[in-house]
Amino acid sequence: MDEKITAVLDAYHERMREEDRRWHAAPPDGSRGWLDQVLLAVGPETGQLINLLARGLQAPRILEIGTSYGYSGIWLAEAARASGGRLTTLELQDYKSAHAREMATKAGLAEHIDFQVGDALQLIAALPFKLDFVLLDLWKDLYVPCLEAFLPKLNPGAIIVADNMLRPGGEEVKRYGRAVRATPGMTSVLLPVGSGVEISRYEPT
Repeated sequence: MDEKITAVLDAYHERMREEDRRWHAAPPDGSRGWLDQVLLAVGPETGQLINLLARGLQAPRILEIGTSYGYSGIWLAEAARASGGRLTTLELQDYKSAHAREMATKAGLAEHIDFQVGDALQLIAALPFKLDFVLLDLWKDLYVPCLEAFLPKLNPGAIIVADNMLRPGGEEVKRYGRAVRATPGMTSVLLPVGSGVEISRYEPT
């Protein structure tokens, strides 16, 4: 990581610490309106993991489903730059995508990212290329529909990482876990990294 990227990650980490302090002082009501104002980022351990996984691929087409405020995109874009690949990141809220673009520009990584705003399922369907790496980190009720949408676009050997499989968990992520493991050609493992990640590799017969 160069100095620009490290500085941007440090800024994100400080925001995470501040939001954590506020969380403990005044627990949120759990509404999506409140949740849209906080990072809800994968965290540094998961960030390093997805960076390492994506860096191991050759010129990968990387898809991030759920840009949020751009934290995980920094890790993925650095991997894309290092491996000759490219990141496409999808976000429903334009103000989140704009913030992510601003941070990526500060990190010197914006030229390696395509920012798209809109409905994730529609954007996935419109992608004109195959995928080598997917990070799934949006509202959990969309995990299975997104899997069904991007599955036909996966290249052999593609890696899928789904976040929040252990925390907060819940039936929706369990349903995704069952669905991805039942997919022909998919090998999958649940790891207790960060909030829990399901890592899957697609090798169709």
